[in-house]
Amino acid sequence: MKAAISVNRLSKRYRLGPAARGPYRTFRESVSMAAGSALQRLRGKGRPPESDVWALRDVSFDVRPGEVVGIVGRNGAGKSTLLKMLSRIVAPTDGEIAIRGRVGSLLEVGTGFHPELTGRENIYLNGAILGMSRREIERKFDEIVAFSEVEKFLDTPVKRYSSGMYMKLAFAVASHLEPEVLLVDEVLAVGDAQFQKKCLGKMGEVSRHGRTVLFVSHNMAAVKSLCTRAVLIDAGCLSADGTVDDVVNRYLSGGTDMARTGIIAEGAARLQDVPGEATFRSVRLTDVAGGETTQLYFGQPFQVEFICDLHRDIPDGHFEVSVSTTDGVQVTSCTTRDCGQGPLPFAKGRHRVTVEFDVTLLPRRYTIDVGVHHENGATADMVCRCLDFDVLRVAETGADHYPWPRTRGYVRVDGRWRLTATTC
Repeated sequence: MKAAISVNRLSKRYRLGPAARGPYRTFRESVSMAAGSALQRLRGKGRPPESDVWALRDVSFDVRPGEVVGIVGRNGAGKSTLLKMLSRIVAPTDGEIAIRGRVGSLLEVGTGFHPELTGRENIYLNGAILGMSRREIERKFDEIVAFSEVEKFLDTPVKRYSSGMYMKLAFAVASHLEPEVLLVDEVLAVGDAQFQKKCLGKMGEVSRHGRTVLFVSHNMAAVKSLCTRAVLIDAGCLSADGTVDDVVNRYLSGGTDMARTGIIAEGAARLQDVPGEATFRSVRLTDVAGGETTQLYFGQPFQVEFICDLHRDIPDGHFEVSVSTTDGVQVTSCTTRDCGQGPLPFAKGRHRVTVEFDVTLLPRRYTIDVGVHHENGATADMVCRCLDFDVLRVAETGADHYPWPRTRGYVRVDGRWRLTATTC
């Protein structure tokens, strides 16, 4: 079976400096630039240096018909550039692209909307721009309007829409394309939580109809939910290609063993609003007796211990430890402020800190995030996914096992139930 998408040694170079202005200039601009260059030469100054930036370099992969592939990576890694080249918006510097079938792109939701036209008129305009025929738009018109949730404002110019209404209508139009190959770039962040859920459902429907989908997103839960395979782009290069779980875990851990060992390397991904103030070194998970572990029985109390070097005094600090899912969903957190006191003075030097969590986590895999912050919210150092651990379905002793085959939620709460017999 031939691939629906075939990418072979694809590269894209952007040039920074004077040459990046491109060949199209007005006569006045050309004369002005020539005069400026001549003046610089007379003063002994050459042209400003030019440099090349490779947004993508030698990327190769194939996508089979009907496959849903997630493309993940940090901001600036080259994901959107890749989709723009596949959509033929941007020409590659080198390499080859072969796509079999009609292509639909959801790259920038709302492109082509005219603010002076009504919602009804923009459905026809935007649908035509996206490649839908008038007959196809008319056939799907009622479905698009119902999905968008803006029926009452359909004959109002979209310049009077709120940003949420605008994006809902734009996504409704774009998501009703019926191409063989669909390219999606981070469009599921539109609207409120309920509408985002509808968007995910629509994308799932598209994938179930056997269409080939390339899906770029920073929402790892959505990637895991929709995709059957994932590709990791790092600094313009293809860094990993495999199962969704393996690639997402590699992306979230930064390609290091930190999540397995708890040893935080100097070059680990860090959030630092004030660089040079603090550096986390390691994280350990222990039982209440101090025994190190990465597996907890259901209901077992646990502690988190970390080492942090403070490179200067922090007079108004607080430490934070969070427990999150490996998809990046924060489950619970604890800070040194939770005991009822204000910010604490932290002295320069190495600190070993331990916090005992009083929470019952439901069975699944979790990870630990650590941070140290100022009272005004500025972060001295924060590292996510420092150490992964599992909560088992069985209790260490007794019969307090987790009874359900599927985990429901993240934590168990101590509910206070009151049952009263009644005749009505």
